[in-house]
This record gives sequence, structure tokens and C-alpha cells, in this order.
Amino acid sequence: MISKAASNAVVLVSRATLAVLIFDGFLCGLLSVLFLPTYLGSIPFPVSALLAGVANVALLFAARKVAERPAAIASPLIGWGVGVLLCMFGGPGGDVLLLADWRTALLLVGGAVPPGILLFSWRLKALTTAPHGSPQPAARPGSSPGSRAR
Repeated sequence: MISKAASNAVVLVSRATLAVLIFDGFLCGLLSVLFLPTYLGSIPFPVSALLAGVANVALLFAARKVAERPAAIASPLIGWGVGVLLCMFGGPGGDVLLLADWRTALLLVGGAVPPGILLFSWRLKALTTAPHGSPQPAARPGSSPGSRAR
């Protein structure tokens, strides 16, 4: 049997790991925006949109190892969204990192859709594999079939 101090240490380490994963998601959002206007020769080549999706999926797999609640598992993706949203605002000199361009749309779709599909599939699997033999919820007190108002 594990002691209470060891249990508290495990919870602390898992929460610290989740905080680092959230920061990694935020950093991934910032870096994917900064590397979005890359070119391959004279052709725009937004490889960071693809890499953001791959990195977000990897962050979700890591978060699933240390967390159980769906909101906690999705928190690195939320950190990525906050980082991208922060880059949408103008800077002090009116600088804008994300323009109204096809590359921005590609970044949003490529960075959010694959991890979103993964989260959806995990949640759907969790809901469909619930134990079928679970007891029916107890009726509310005072609600018998004959006590309904007529």
C-alpha cells in the first residue's frame, strides 16, 4: 500500500508535468506563428502548420499519461490556442504576426483539427466503453409514481 506522502508526491509531479506540457503547447503556438512565413526558394512553404499538428498530438499523448480528466488532457492544446491568439494581436508598433492569409488558415486547421479529432475519439471511446452493468440512478426522494400532481 502506498503512503499518503508518496501519493501526494505523485500528484505533485503529475501536476508539474502537466504545467510544463501547457507551457510547451503555448511555446509551440508561438513558434508555429513565427515560422509560418517560411519560403522554399520563392514559394511560400508553411511547414510549421504541419509541425504544429504533429506537436500538439504528441503533447496530448503526453498529457494523457499524467492526467485523467478530459479538460486536463486538452490543456496543452488550449495553451497552443492561447499562444496563437496572443500572436493575433498587434504589437506596440502596430506589428502584426498573423495576417489575413491562407497560411494563417492552414495553421489554425493544421494545428487544431488533428488533435481535436484525437480528443474526440478518446472521449467517444471513454463514453462507449462505460460499464453496461452499472446500476440505474436512484430516484429522487419523494418521487414515487403515485405522488405526481394531477
